Amino acid sequence: MRIDVKGTIIPTNDKWIYDWFDMESTCPKDINDALEKANGQSVEVYINSGGGDIFAGSEIYSAIKAYDGQVSIHIVGIAASAASVIAMAGKSDISPTAMIMVHNVSSMAAGDYHDMDKMSEVLQQANKAMASSYIAKTGMSEKDVLAMMDKETWLTAQQAVDKGLIDSIMFENAQLVAAYNSNILPRSVINKIRNTIKNPNDTADEAVFLMQQKAEAKLKLLNLGGIR
Repeated sequence: MRIDVKGTIIPTNDKWIYDWFDMESTCPKDINDALEKANGQSVEVYINSGGGDIFAGSEIYSAIKAYDGQVSIHIVGIAASAASVIAMAGKSDISPTAMIMVHNVSSMAAGDYHDMDKMSEVLQQANKAMASSYIAKTGMSEKDVLAMMDKETWLTAQQAVDKGLIDSIMFENAQLVAAYNSNILPRSVINKIRNTIKNPNDTADEAVFLMQQKAEAKLKLLNLGGIR
């Protein structure tokens, strides 16, 4: 059974917003539902994602790692950030034209210097949490993995295999430069949309909702700003 991890990695509660914008995304519910449907049969996980939310990525990684059936992971484009964590969940191969990217966890904070110090502490702990997936896969030391993340390391297929992050390369050697572009919506936009547009899944008749509300909501979005 094929399972796709494509587009931005997002929390399940945000999925309907990305779908509303016709933006490709993957949330934990997508993967949990697919694994439940697979019901122990072999699954083929195809990854092409620039990453996104680390906790959603962690949940997806954990679900795939805990799956009872055989799992084969294929990196077919980019596995960056949270998506690279998901790629560590099982036996894997990578297209010679694909890439892996690992980096530090990032966030936003507001407040006084105590808040800034606390956020720095949280981010460093989050780095270690994410690093554990690479350590488990490669056997590298935490120090070496954190240094790799600290430099925002981009790896070709061969480099990813050499470091033990990926098990094998799919085809003949090839070279292609890929660009990183995780189209994750800003949290401010998510919140504005959530407050502006009713979730169509909450209505009894989604078609009626779309007919009555979508045009008006899109006009409202023109005044929201912050969508890039």
